[in-house]
Amino acid sequence: MKLLILLVGMVLILEGIPYVAAPEAMREWLKKLSEVSSSQLRSFGLVAMAAGLFICWVAQRSGLF
Repeated sequence: MKLLILLVGMVLILEGIPYVAAPEAMREWLKKLSEVSSSQLRSFGLVAMAAGLFICWVAQRSGLF
């Protein structure tokens, strides 16, 4: 449970960095993102999930981490 809470905290930190570093650029990027079709967003989300799953799999199977 401790690891899960730490991971959620790290995700929140990483998600917040762009908003702190460049809020105006993020505002423009979010405007552009709102114009992207739902199917493209869904595809991007699927690719991101697959990449995350692969990273977790590699971390569990290898002695690198």
